[in-house]
Amino acid sequence: MQSRLGHIQVNVTSENLPFYRDLMGFLGWKTIHDAEFGIGVEADGEPSIWFVAAANGAENDYDGAGMNHLGIHTGSQADVDNVAAFLKERGVPALFETPRHRPDFAQDENSTYYQVMFESPDRVLFEVVYRGPKGE
Repeated sequence: MQSRLGHIQVNVTSENLPFYRDLMGFLGWKTIHDAEFGIGVEADGEPSIWFVAAANGAENDYDGAGMNHLGIHTGSQADVDNVAAFLKERGVPALFETPRHRPDFAQDENSTYYQVMFESPDRVLFEVVYRGPKGE
């Protein structure tokens, strides 16, 4: 059998849908569906992500069972810094002393793993990361 990841659904509150629409648009993802119940986005034929207004009020605990965070890769360290600035303009704080380099996750000494982590208004943990040659 061959299989691959098709899509991910993230339950959010309806009042926060504009945040996800703006964030994913800023990250260069194409909106493939936009409706009152939620939005679907994809990047260059990659698996889609659906932000659906179906949250039931339960508290999200990303250290509990289930998804810990949603990771989005970028093409450069500057992209990560641009996302950090985008978040700051919207009052969304970066977490865990990011943006920063994580040499413990780098492929080798000539590479870097540079990330910013943040929570969405629905407490979904995101990581935007550049992995590649240092100085890109």
